[in-house]
Amino acid sequence: MQVTVNLGFNGQCEAAFKLYEQCLGAEPGPVFRYAGSPMADDVPADWQDKIMHGSVKVGDLVLMGGDVAPERYEEPKGFALSVQITSTEEAERIFHELARDGRIVMPLEKTFWAARFGQVVDRFGVPWLINCEGAE
Repeated sequence: MQVTVNLGFNGQCEAAFKLYEQCLGAEPGPVFRYAGSPMADDVPADWQDKIMHGSVKVGDLVLMGGDVAPERYEEPKGFALSVQITSTEEAERIFHELARDGRIVMPLEKTFWAARFGQVVDRFGVPWLINCEGAE
C-alpha cells in the first residue's frame, strides 16, 4: 500500500508543479488536461488546458494534484506538507522560494529540536513545514 497527497488548485496547478520542480527538485510525472477528457464539460471553456490530474515526484513522495472546477475549489486547510532535510543552506533556500509571494506563518529559525524550522504557505495556498535537523 502507498499513501500519497492529492492537492486541489484554483487554476494554478501547472505553475505550482513548476515551482516544486525548481524549488524541491521534483520530477514531472504524467499530466492530463480537461480538454478531450470525459471531464471537459465540468469546467469552464477557458479551463480546457488546465490540469485535470497530474503529478510530480519529490524524493520518495508522488505528489498528485489538479485544477478543481472554480465552484468546487476550497482553500487547503488542516494539513501541511513537511520537508525534512539536513542542510541549513538548503532549508533557507527552499523556505524563501516557497515563501516568495506567499505567506510566512513562522519564520525559519533555530529551535530546540531543529537547526532550522519554519512554516510557510506558498503562493498557491499550500502549507509547508521546513524542518532541518542538520548541524549549523
